[in-house]
Amino acid sequence: MKIDWAALGSVFGVSLLATVALVGLFTLGIVGLGKQEEAAASGGSAVLARTGAYACFALCAAAVAYGIYLIVA
Repeated sequence: MKIDWAALGSVFGVSLLATVALVGLFTLGIVGLGKQEEAAASGGSAVLARTGAYACFALCAAAVAYGIYLIVA
């Protein structure tokens, strides 16, 4: 049996990049929701923070759905 180390490294790299990107997006969404609460407490507008947070969560959901589609199809 011969192992294709280049392909294994490529899969590892893409998996690592996708994981870091998803965790980063989710973290930005949580930070955005936290900023929304701070803005509301200080009397400012929280619409931009909430919209950005929801956009991050939507991108995370889209990436997960695409991954499931790739596995099932």
